[in-house]
Amino acid sequence: MDYEFIKSVIPMYADAAFFTLRISAAGIALSFLVGLLCAVARYEKIPLLRQLSGAYIEISRNTPLLIQIFFLYFAFPKMGVKLSAVQSALIGLTFLGGSYMAETFRSALEGVPKIQIESAESLGLTKAQLMMYVVLPQAVSVSVPGFCANVMFMVKETSVFSAIALADLMYVAKDLIGLYYKTDEALLLLSLSYFILLLPISLIANYAERRLRHAQFGNS
Repeated sequence: MDYEFIKSVIPMYADAAFFTLRISAAGIALSFLVGLLCAVARYEKIPLLRQLSGAYIEISRNTPLLIQIFFLYFAFPKMGVKLSAVQSALIGLTFLGGSYMAETFRSALEGVPKIQIESAESLGLTKAQLMMYVVLPQAVSVSVPGFCANVMFMVKETSVFSAIALADLMYVAKDLIGLYYKTDEALLLLSLSYFILLLPISLIANYAERRLRHAQFGNS
């Protein structure tokens, strides 16, 4: 193991990690919005939107992210829509992540006890008020562990962005292996980088799950 080489390339991994974190954060924020809208459309059984959301989720979840970004980056220009590598990666990550978020939120929405919904309706709340003040707050809190799992999944999925020459963590590792044949060192730093990025999310997810379990038992 060449520790001098490892020390010399750590700044490259740090830059790649910040890039990975930035594009992941943007993709996660957009995926949250897309997923929430799709989940509400399916939960409320809104005509047309429900069918469109269902079709989108099936297409997204049953095609690899690599194929999606290839289609955006290489096929779209042939149809007159030119996207940069960053735009293709962000749209692809949102397209994939949104479908997983949608299923997580839909499951949480459907998990809200019917008795609470009926009680709120008996008080004269409108559908919008019912969704805003009764259903969504409970669904969001219940979906926290699933949301965190999706976040970790999306961060790990960014490893395919190197295929369209984005300087993420995987790109740096592949580049160093190709240039210097330092496979062990490059892969060690790659693994450590993802571990450092994902460990805080995992700890937050575990903490949130414990708090939710405690709240549920405390209310029972």
